[in-house]
Amino acid sequence: TAANPYLAFSAMLMAGLDGIENKIDPGSPVDKNLYELSDKELKKVPSAPGSLLEALDSLAKDHKFLLKGNVFTEDLIKKYISLKKENDVDEMNLRPHPYEFHLYYDV
Repeated sequence: TAANPYLAFSAMLMAGLDGIENKIDPGSPVDKNLYELSDKELKKVPSAPGSLLEALDSLAKDHKFLLKGNVFTEDLIKKYISLKKENDVDEMNLRPHPYEFHLYYDV
């Protein structure tokens, strides 16, 4: 399912404000072709979570900034994570990925 735009925009705004308040350095832009980097160079490039489960685990570990100003509540975040794991992650894990289907089942 797609993200709820109200929750998504609120979370992005809170993340941006957290970065400004805490003077978090976003890092330098990577102006190289990532496909041409060596494994050693690629390990230095920060990356976003690679799956919904990784994103939810990251949210569970780091969400204090979302609680500021009562924009989000601890209860809402926990229920959201639980709901997404039960309804989306578990359902996706029961089915082959389209590429996996192409590799093994599409004869």
